[in-house]
Amino acid sequence: MSSPIISSSASGLNVRLGMSPISWSNDDLPQLGGDTSLETCLIETREAGFTGTETGGKFPSDAKALESVLRSHDLALVSGWYSGTMISNDIASEKRRITPQLELFRDVGAAVIVYGETFETVQNQQDRALASRPKLADFDAVVYGRNLTLLAEYCADYGVPLTLHHHMGTAVESEAEIDIMMNNTGEAVNLLLDTGHLVFAGGNNASVISKYGNRINHVHTKDIRPDILAGIDRDNKSFLDCVLDGVFTVPGDGMIDYDDVMQRLADVGYEGWVIVEAEQDPIKANPLIYAKKGYDALMEALTKAGYGVTY
Repeated sequence: MSSPIISSSASGLNVRLGMSPISWSNDDLPQLGGDTSLETCLIETREAGFTGTETGGKFPSDAKALESVLRSHDLALVSGWYSGTMISNDIASEKRRITPQLELFRDVGAAVIVYGETFETVQNQQDRALASRPKLADFDAVVYGRNLTLLAEYCADYGVPLTLHHHMGTAVESEAEIDIMMNNTGEAVNLLLDTGHLVFAGGNNASVISKYGNRINHVHTKDIRPDILAGIDRDNKSFLDCVLDGVFTVPGDGMIDYDDVMQRLADVGYEGWVIVEAEQDPIKANPLIYAKKGYDALMEALTKAGYGVTY
């Protein structure tokens, strides 16, 4: 049975729109929305128009409880972050670590599991500068890629595809590091395109979509405030301080051309979830107001690209 249509497609391509809870409550910066309830987050996610959500620290870890809370807000579980260490770990240990989350996601019907490489990451350390992050060149990319492929195949056996998240402050941050990972992994390793992290890292969304469009199975959208980006001293500023400074915002509120991004995704036939994931200070950037702004900007760009949006 096909999903109900929110907006019709001119191209035959359809996506679904979801929202990350990080706009309401940031697990790495408890001062940003730490006292905001999960209930508020989910109510406002749905009010803004989104039909799916990713998980966060306030979500239940029991399948029945998670299903119940999502159903009560008419939301689907899209995905959630997994803190991977495959770059340094052995495959048997990593499988044991990821299995409980895989089982939860399988049971609740998540579309993907988001793999972020967190070995020696500085993404969640406010006292570590961006420049001090681990570099992929310091590891054996062939071995890492082979092991990550095995892990991705394991995830696929659970019916939950793995998607690799390039992320500021990690060993897979730059476009060059994305290239290395895509060239050293099998097709089971899909790519999460995060438009904002890529621009922050100096990469190019058009280039990555062109090269790896057939492996992109999940999309995170955020925008970049160019004045904040231009003033970042990566030798002294941490990723979390950049977030506090307001480097990220929602689509349509920064420097990224979302008409171009969505057209390029349509050109490679992308269909799946498009998530707004824009960590900001909720006191400075009201989450509901910004969620609606991001939703409207994406709907406009998607419509121009010929996409339909389904429930």
